[in-house]
Amino acid sequence: MLIDNKDGVVMDTETVLTWQQGAVSKKYTWEGALKYCQNLSLAGYSDWRLPTIKELRTIVDKSRFALAINIDYFPDTWPSSYWSSTTHTYCADYAWGMYFYLGYDRKYYKSRCLYVRAVRGGEE
Repeated sequence: MLIDNKDGVVMDTETVLTWQQGAVSKKYTWEGALKYCQNLSLAGYSDWRLPTIKELRTIVDKSRFALAINIDYFPDTWPSSYWSSTTHTYCADYAWGMYFYLGYDRKYYKSRCLYVRAVRGGEE
């Protein structure tokens, strides 16, 4: 269950993850996304990180079309791709990202610029 903390973050009580609620308007390379999350200070926390692909899958809402995420909790999500911290198993030049328009993951060159949503808690 998702809970809007009303301070810019959303808590997922099932995964015990805390998500950055607002969308970041700038796109980043994979390295830039890692740095953005490491430097983020939000809602009194500074231990933000780039989520794994498994963690990103937990906020996908397959019952929704053309934006597969609960927009009541993540209202300004871009209908685009977001980085995960998960490097592709067979090629280190790629990392996994989540395409929230349709709710599926795919690999992207790490030099490509995608959106970012930070997370805290859970296991890295």
